[in-house]
Amino acid sequence: MRLKPKQQLDLKALKVWRIVAILEWLFFFLILITYGILIKYLTFPVWPIYLILLGVLLIGYFKIFLVPKLQWEKWSYEIYENEVELMYGILVVRRVIIPMIRVQHVDTKQGPILRHYGLSTVTISTAATVHEIPGLEEEKADELRDYIAQLAREADPNE
Repeated sequence: MRLKPKQQLDLKALKVWRIVAILEWLFFFLILITYGILIKYLTFPVWPIYLILLGVLLIGYFKIFLVPKLQWEKWSYEIYENEVELMYGILVVRRVIIPMIRVQHVDTKQGPILRHYGLSTVTISTAATVHEIPGLEEEKADELRDYIAQLAREADPNE
């Protein structure tokens, strides 16, 4: 039986995921505000606003506090000479093995929030899909990108 991958994401990834969750949660908060405005100007019943408020608060708790922590705890990866192994997920845990021979190209990317925290995401492209290792310290992500690219070149029988 294969051991679980040991490499963890940077702890700052948890902060980034929480900030993104807050920004997404603001959308639900806007629904609450919109309904409040409708109550004021139209003859909408008042009682649904309490249900909407409860829903918005519950969504906020799960999206901001619970889900990012569970995601961060479950995320791990390992780079081997012949493959990349990713393990992630909360309810459904995915364990992905990417053979180096299938890797077409490797990239790093950063949005403004990741950049602010000095983090990057490594993307590994195959013919079928793109896999990501999110929330790595910028320098580590660059080293990992170069290392995977080198291993993929060495695994390619055409070169």
